[in-house]
Amino acid sequence: MSLQAVILDVDGTLVLSNDAHAQAWVEGFAAYGYDVAFDKVRPLIGMGGDQVIPKMVSGLNDEEGDGKAIAEKRKELIMERLGPTLSPTKGARDLVLRMQEHGLKLIIASSATSQELSVLLKAAQVDDLLKEATTSSDAEASKPAPDIVEAALDKLKMEPSQVLMIGDTPYDIQSAKGAGVELIAVRCGGFDDEELKQAIAIYDDPADILAHYSNSPLGKTK
Repeated sequence: MSLQAVILDVDGTLVLSNDAHAQAWVEGFAAYGYDVAFDKVRPLIGMGGDQVIPKMVSGLNDEEGDGKAIAEKRKELIMERLGPTLSPTKGARDLVLRMQEHGLKLIIASSATSQELSVLLKAAQVDDLLKEATTSSDAEASKPAPDIVEAALDKLKMEPSQVLMIGDTPYDIQSAKGAGVELIAVRCGGFDDEELKQAIAIYDDPADILAHYSNSPLGKTK
């Protein structure tokens, strides 16, 4: 079955935001008296907050008490201070335009909230191009659970074999695989090839995919 659509991750894939998210977690936890090291939380970026919080501090969750307050603080930092300073990944806009010219339907699948997503897409300089999205509100569990990718498939009304995903973390790969979708990985999110080895292809960034577009899984399957 020919490729009809691409599901896009945002953080680390279209915008250089993974370090900012880790910093926001560090500051969020610190605001409520918890000392969480940047190097400890950075490898978890790509998971949703519902997954990150209990991994950092046993007994906390994002639904109540300090855990909920920390999650809100992190979101505030991204939206008001860190998010507007972010830069797109190399070639992000050009790759989106190329895929649209290629006739592919595009939809976002992000563990971010819808409010955060608007800030991130603006920073990625693709907010005028990408309108369809599934976010944390569309899923019971965030990445690496498959819920968000499955929600994107439902919105597309397509089978997994008609769709590819582009992401930057091992959690994107797990989420996509859980939904039966193959994933193209980019290194610009800061994860190494060993962590991304279950992707069907690995590129440096969107510009690298674009430079090899005709020979990439995007070009070969349409």
